[in-house]
Amino acid sequence: MLKDFFADLHIHIGGGSDGSPVKITASRKLNFPNILEEAAFKKGLDLIGIIDCASPVVLKDIEKMLAKGEMKELKSGGILYKDTLLVLLGAEIESREENGGQVHYMAFFPRLKTIKEFSSTMDNYISNITLSSQAAALTGKEILKIVSFHGGILIPAHIFTPHKSFYGRAFNNYTELFSGSEWDQIPAVELGLSADTEMADLLPELKDKSFLSNSDAHSLPKIAREYNIFKMEELNYNEFIKVLKREEGRKIIKNFALNPELGKYHRSYCEKCSRIFAQPEAVLSCPSCGKDKLIVGVKDRILQIAPRKKAQSPTHRPQYIYQVPLLDIPGIGKKTIQKVLAECGTEMDVLHKLRAEQLKKCLSSRIYKKIARARDKEFSFQSGGGGKYGKVIF
Repeated sequence: MLKDFFADLHIHIGGGSDGSPVKITASRKLNFPNILEEAAFKKGLDLIGIIDCASPVVLKDIEKMLAKGEMKELKSGGILYKDTLLVLLGAEIESREENGGQVHYMAFFPRLKTIKEFSSTMDNYISNITLSSQAAALTGKEILKIVSFHGGILIPAHIFTPHKSFYGRAFNNYTELFSGSEWDQIPAVELGLSADTEMADLLPELKDKSFLSNSDAHSLPKIAREYNIFKMEELNYNEFIKVLKREEGRKIIKNFALNPELGKYHRSYCEKCSRIFAQPEAVLSCPSCGKDKLIVGVKDRILQIAPRKKAQSPTHRPQYIYQVPLLDIPGIGKKTIQKVLAECGTEMDVLHKLRAEQLKKCLSSRIYKKIARARDKEFSFQSGGGGKYGKVIF
């Protein structure tokens, strides 16, 4: 019997449980044990991808928790935490493309043994394997071969962002890097915070790819800022692969994400004029000062490279839902969220599972009204750009 599972596949680790650094730009509180507790019991997720597991620092934490019996490896792949949360062992790799582009790719592996072997191989191409997202002296084509050799799967990350992404930073189309058969080995792409389905489906070459919406969390509160609902039978790696490939009824049925207008690179930004532009066409040079070195927005980049002006989504495309997480609801801070979760359950319970009558019983009238407006999509947005997030306006 197929069931629905909440999934966020892009979570970073700031450091090991011993304090050793992993992702320099992420919170040190974002370690393996803390992520599991936050994801399972506060966010209410069923499946997470931790993409810094190739670091020996993280591998050490994983082995400790397995030895203590706090987690267990599954025969069908993946690690199960307290019989409630599936952990996918992932890595984020930064390529050096022949055209000078830099691209982030996510890779996932079925077992601890396979990602340890992958880590050992990548140590030959990365200057410091203990740190996350370090530049590899490899192209995306070469990374795909290595990941496939070790039994993993490759997914281009946040594919449209201006920095270190496939379309935003390096290529106009996949044929500039991959052959058709290589492109077919990649079952999914990650949209990133500044793009949605309608924008991505302006590119016909993405029609067969599954779309993922993930948080790219650099702190515990940002986990499940964006997430997905998977339709699958049970929690394991093999089922996850079937979801991405849409096999045997398994599939992604919903993407929950911030409106792309809230993304910090949604529209082009001129640093000289300190302006974000919102023209219907692509803005590639500043209309005010003429400067041609803008921080080109995600929407502007897509409009620049897209061969068509109107999206044509395939029938398999899941529903894309603009979601405001609790932390981004105006007037709800960290202390209030802690109280809400203590009284009502997990964030997925509050945003999706509890009926209005149940929420009214466990929330004050003021907080209930704010959350109800968020659930009912009664809000607007102020666009982001130039590295600054947009705002939710109630």
